[in-house]
Amino acid sequence: MVKNFHCCATCVHFEAEKVNNGMVYRCIRLGYETKPAYQFSCWEPKEAVKRLMGKEQA
Repeated sequence: MVKNFHCCATCVHFEAEKVNNGMVYRCIRLGYETKPAYQFSCWEPKEAVKRLMGKEQA
């Protein structure tokens, strides 16, 4: 089930910033740019994602 939610965009460390030529996505924990669909083992889901994951288990 985690695989359905596990991506950078659902992590508490994910930051999106609008810039003149588009968007910049960054991991504030690791300190480098990323993409919303990337996956890393340091993933920590946002509270809303934790709730959704809990609903799927029920």
